[in-house]
Amino acid sequence: MKRLLPLAALLALSSAGPAHAGLFDDNEARRQIYEMRQDLENRINASQGSQLDLANQNEQLRGEVARLRGQIEVLMNEVESLKQRQRDFYVDLDNRLRKLETAPVAAESAAPAADPVAESTEYEAALNLLKGGKHRDALTAFEAFLARHPAGSFAPSAHFWAGNAALQAKEVASATTHFNAVLGKWPNDSVAPDAMLGLANSQQAMGDAKTAQRTLQSLVERYPSSNAAQAAKQRLGKR
Repeated sequence: MKRLLPLAALLALSSAGPAHAGLFDDNEARRQIYEMRQDLENRINASQGSQLDLANQNEQLRGEVARLRGQIEVLMNEVESLKQRQRDFYVDLDNRLRKLETAPVAAESAAPAADPVAESTEYEAALNLLKGGKHRDALTAFEAFLARHPAGSFAPSAHFWAGNAALQAKEVASATTHFNAVLGKWPNDSVAPDAMLGLANSQQAMGDAKTAQRTLQSLVERYPSSNAAQAAKQRLGKR
């Protein structure tokens, strides 16, 4: 009997071995499944967070695009308004030139009369410099013209265009002087509303935004039906 015991014990151990190994394998598989599940959940959470961030970014981009479109629309309207005002000015210029060229020659007097043809030629020459982008030369030409013809029929327009030439040439103080000359001496001239808009631009260029805003408001009140007033309303955010 003593010889049989070791054999029985060996059989018992051999029969318990696979059960123990199976239990070990099952626990390992559960652990791996749990880790895989945790990893999958972490990836899903990260993906959802990224999608939320992307949605927020898309919403911000849509808002930015809408804002930029609004700004572009305002700028396009202002450009069209400026183009229309320039066309109106050139039509007015042509009309004034025709009147001067067809005006009868005045009788000679003790004081020499101004030559309307020479006056219109000088004015047109200064204007052509401005059209050609020669802003400083145009400013010099307009100021020389005004020195010779301070009360001529072209004086309001000459001051206005001199102001524009000065503003383009970064001579902001000179631009302010010329725009104010139009508003002070010829407030009812066709260029007066645009001179006031130019004055606001000069004030803005000098960093005086508050005064520029007040000037735009005055423009809307004094010349409500002008194209310049419409541009001022857009800049003030009015409809």
